[in-house]
Amino acid sequence: MVRLDKKATRLYVLDTNVLIHDPAALYHFDEHDVVIPMTVLEELDKHKNGIREIARTARQISRTLSDLTNQVTFDEIQKGIPIPRISGESGRLHFLCYNDLKPFDSLDDSPDNRILAETCRLRDERPDASVILITKDINLRVKAAALKVPVEDYLNDRAYSDSDAMIEGAQVYTTAGQDGASLWETLNVDVTVERVDHHTFYQLSGNMPRHWHVGMLVSDSENGAEFEAIVRELSPSSARLQLLTNYRHHAGVWGVHAHDSRQNFTLNLLMDPDIDLVTIAGNAGTGKTFMTLAAAFQQTLDAKLFERIVFTRAPIPMGEDIGFLPGTEEEKMSPWMGAFHDNMDNLLRNEEGESSWDNGATRQLIGSRVQIRSPSFMRGRTLNDTFLIIDEAQNFTPKQLKSLVTRAGRNTKIVCLGNVGQIDTPYLTANTCGMAAVVERFRDWPHAGHITLKSVERSRLALAAEELL
Repeated sequence: MVRLDKKATRLYVLDTNVLIHDPAALYHFDEHDVVIPMTVLEELDKHKNGIREIARTARQISRTLSDLTNQVTFDEIQKGIPIPRISGESGRLHFLCYNDLKPFDSLDDSPDNRILAETCRLRDERPDASVILITKDINLRVKAAALKVPVEDYLNDRAYSDSDAMIEGAQVYTTAGQDGASLWETLNVDVTVERVDHHTFYQLSGNMPRHWHVGMLVSDSENGAEFEAIVRELSPSSARLQLLTNYRHHAGVWGVHAHDSRQNFTLNLLMDPDIDLVTIAGNAGTGKTFMTLAAAFQQTLDAKLFERIVFTRAPIPMGEDIGFLPGTEEEKMSPWMGAFHDNMDNLLRNEEGESSWDNGATRQLIGSRVQIRSPSFMRGRTLNDTFLIIDEAQNFTPKQLKSLVTRAGRNTKIVCLGNVGQIDTPYLTANTCGMAAVVERFRDWPHAGHITLKSVERSRLALAAEELL
């Protein structure tokens, strides 16, 4: 929030929302000390009752604090409780309690203002250290800055910093973008080609680009590419690339063909039996759901690789909530599944422009293999032989998306679709949402793949709205 000159000794005062947001925040401040004001403990106590996620998190924090305090004496608590950390450094945990705390005269007696007053009191008592308030509350950060209280946001939960964007999952070497150099001139490596089990592999030797990662697309053009491959193995001095299947013309997926390199890469990831987790990002209209459903039906109805398709998404409204929805679980989820129904209508449309999606027999056939489920009831399940599609993944927190991904059982493929530019969940941003966390954590896992799609077939109105609104 404010540029600070920090001293070697630092005391980080944690706000309630930081602990609620990340119950493990105590362990993420390296060798520095962490301070929890008594006001924060009182707020946690108010939140602990109930079955909501915030109540479960508050109880988890209370258990963590109890574990840290139950083996120490009162004198050790006053001096600070050692906090074991993964880095090897050990800071200390302090509790802040003032019996004669003087509040700000011009401010109301609220929890936020008491935390500000406690931080100011600690700052005055410890001139040898940098006392910094850590909070996720933007208004509290502004108020603290106005009162000259050192304050920062909690940044450890971010998959990406503000200056970065989500990785695209692709490196396209165009002649215009590489100072006139071709793909192989840019790489400057020795290449060996071999054929194994009907697949073509390129073994590269030399200095590999630092931004490459396992599962990345390497192409020589966005559209009319002559070389498209996925990075299967990677080290600083070598790489193994596998040539991709061309789904542009004859070899389509359930009648769907790729229009550019990124879409072709997407279909390859969706159809690859060695890829268990696929994340697809992109604006509306780039074909995320369309291609995913086509691949799901190809592998479920035709190839019989999976027994069922499970489609779920976060029931988060874009505006005002419309309230209670009657019916069964699938009937309650139906209003949230507009993307599913729209894409099914297009997938089942013939050359004359007629769709069989409204046909009762077609719906019954598809419905026997497709389950529309609410994420609220997924905990405790194990999905075997399932093609799981998680739509609008950017509206899940990292913890919620972890709960869904860990549902994977035997022979299950998970596809996460989302656009970090369209987040409707309060308190989530493009670099703290579940979608960003999954992409970053699985970046170098050989059985995961990510691609960011570009706009290809969007209407003039949609493109104009992106630029003007």
